[in-house]
Amino acid sequence: MSTTQAMPLSSSSYYSVFTVSAITIPLLRARSLKVSSSSSSSSISDDGRANATPTTVPNPSRRLALFQLGAAIPQSHLLGLRAVEKAIAEERTTILDDPNALLEWIKNDKRRMLHVVYRVGDLDKTIKFYTECLGMKLLRQRDIPEDRYRNAFLGYGPEESNFAVELTYNYGVDKYDIGSGFGHFGIAVDDVAKAVNLVKAKGGRISPVKGENQVIAFVKDPDGYNFELLERKAAREPLCQVMLRVGDLDRSINFYKKAFGMELLSKRDYPNDKYTVAYMGYGPEDNNVVLELTYNYGISTYDKGNGYAQIAIGTDDVYKSAEAIKLCGGAIVLEPGPLPGINTKITVCLDPEGWKWVFVDNGDFLRELE
Repeated sequence: MSTTQAMPLSSSSYYSVFTVSAITIPLLRARSLKVSSSSSSSSISDDGRANATPTTVPNPSRRLALFQLGAAIPQSHLLGLRAVEKAIAEERTTILDDPNALLEWIKNDKRRMLHVVYRVGDLDKTIKFYTECLGMKLLRQRDIPEDRYRNAFLGYGPEESNFAVELTYNYGVDKYDIGSGFGHFGIAVDDVAKAVNLVKAKGGRISPVKGENQVIAFVKDPDGYNFELLERKAAREPLCQVMLRVGDLDRSINFYKKAFGMELLSKRDYPNDKYTVAYMGYGPEDNNVVLELTYNYGISTYDKGNGYAQIAIGTDDVYKSAEAIKLCGGAIVLEPGPLPGINTKITVCLDPEGWKWVFVDNGDFLRELE
């Protein structure tokens, strides 16, 4: 199996069709860069194709039960439901025909980042490292032998309210290229020194560093993904950052504000070290996961590798979300609609930098967790 193989679709991992905040370290950041001469989108096209057929088949008895339930609903109630569906369709059409109304709708959409998806070469080893060294909890996992992959969700709280990581292991693939575009994940801890000692005791690789205003350290997981430990007392969302590098910071900020409805939480320039960072998200940095965008002076493209995949965002309407993305200059790579077999509505897009994102219907996501 090639390391660029697309991760197959499944009822527990439909995001696989296509994966931050206070202080960053200039020297570490600069040394980790490997500038690519290729375009930013071409390097991630392989893992973006929905070229697998879903293997999850609806339970026939459940389908029959649902059919019988519908048959038992009085005609007057059915007419009422159809009237509601018609009103929703008309309202959606009105908004889609009015760009200003669509952009205004985004501001009121109930959005949050759900989880980040990336590939690992040894799932059990990575789960062990995350739970024992980083203090995460294993939330759920699934093995799909017919499609030759496994996945696992880990985090610091229930997925209904907390950000999580989704790890995907493709049978027979033990190594991935992380590339130079992905930066790190951020984890807030009460005591960095204590966390560092724990990681060292477990044999983890670590680079302690003191930032401008706080103590931080970088931990490298078994696959080479970096985690930045930030000292924050009693953080509501410990898994607090995802850092990506971009070639045009202002363009990315404007796109995420308009198309994704994110807020620009802060922006900091470090001219002596020749980089600028912007923090964006759906709430304050100290209580929510945030996206950290990093622009290194003079670098316009990055190699995205084939390890990191995308971030999933919850939305009340994937159809409107897709239209807003198109309106703001993004590209839709999977048109909005329900996935066969599980009926979860999603849409998948590329931002102007070529980073991949998936929008998931909020109601469908909660039903899946049930």
